Amino acid sequence: MSGSRDLPHDPAASGPAASGLPVPPVPASAASGQAAPRPGLINVANELTLLRLVMVPFFVVFLAMGGTAGRVVAFGLFIVASATDLLDGRLARQRGLITDFGKIADPVADKALTGSALITLSAMGELSWWVTGVILVRELGITALRIIVIRHNVIAASRGGKLKTLLQVIAISLYILPVPFGLARPLVMAAAVVVTLVTGVDYVASAWRNKP
Repeated sequence: MSGSRDLPHDPAASGPAASGLPVPPVPASAASGQAAPRPGLINVANELTLLRLVMVPFFVVFLAMGGTAGRVVAFGLFIVASATDLLDGRLARQRGLITDFGKIADPVADKALTGSALITLSAMGELSWWVTGVILVRELGITALRIIVIRHNVIAASRGGKLKTLLQVIAISLYILPVPFGLARPLVMAAAVVVTLVTGVDYVASAWRNKP
């Protein structure tokens, strides 16, 4: 008399294949026990970040030129550069192109664009220096904090942070365009300042809660 232990093991007798369920493919890296390859330094996300940095001085030149033509060109450069800020982050996440360089260069390029716009507008006497100072202190402080905590933690952008960026882009755009927007300019800029400060406090609190 023979027991079940004497029977040869049939690999198809149990598991997903036996029940008719599809068996998910095993990635080559996982099958070989190797980690996924790290993205190279030169990729489309980092290239867009560098493009934003290159556009900053051209934006400043056309904004400082004044006149309708200069303002319109400056506005176009500002919008395109702002769009690359949204696009490079999305591509980096979707295609697995996140690098240490990108983590640092992206916020630096973002602040360079925003800061140059605010400083130029204040130097031209169109925006109060205290507004520029408050926003820049917050932005530079949070950027420095990001670089410090990036070694052990990356805090994703919150909805408030995205709203802050949107309000800043809209407010700066209203000041760049050679159109009399009336109270819309100071009101939107005031909203941008408030959200900038509130999200800055929230980011510091998040970094503190997630410290190692």
